[in-house]
Amino acid sequence: MKTPLLLVAGVAAALVTVASISYVLTRGSPSDAPPNLAALTTPATPQAQTSVALTALTLPDTAGVNQVFSQWRGKILVVNFWATWCPPCREEMPAFSRLAEKHAANGVQFVGISIDTLNNVLNFQKRTPVSYPLLIGTMETVQNTIPLGNNAQALPFTAIFDRSGVLHSVKLGRLPEAELAHTLQALEANVEGK
Repeated sequence: MKTPLLLVAGVAAALVTVASISYVLTRGSPSDAPPNLAALTTPATPQAQTSVALTALTLPDTAGVNQVFSQWRGKILVVNFWATWCPPCREEMPAFSRLAEKHAANGVQFVGISIDTLNNVLNFQKRTPVSYPLLIGTMETVQNTIPLGNNAQALPFTAIFDRSGVLHSVKLGRLPEAELAHTLQALEANVEGK
């Protein structure tokens, strides 16, 4: 009697695992998976390729000055949602700073939106200088990533927009420097080829 029960339990567990993996692979933004298991790069969906609410955001920077996202219209925009308490967020920021400096002359703008306190961000910035604007958001600010595919509202989350404001791609989880550099070069080349 125990063997059939164990077999049924094993089959049920396997089906749940397969369904979860299938959901992650087809959706690209798992709502129940931990952020460290959800590091997926996904191309923009047709629904998300229109201008998003992100461009209407106004958030304070570390000096308390409100920054309007529309000021970066016409640039390739890399928007990274992060927090000081998030290890993969902290790990990718030095690479983001290098790429921001390297690609700035080509019309690339990085913006970090911290879901943290101002003091935590300032302390982090003292230890790890960042070459691009860091804005202070709230957990409600992360809700702006849902239309971009971040249903889990997890961190880090990076959205890359082309010069016309069209969402090019997103990454839930740590974004490797080489991958981001390749994406930026492709977007820069696309403009140069026109």
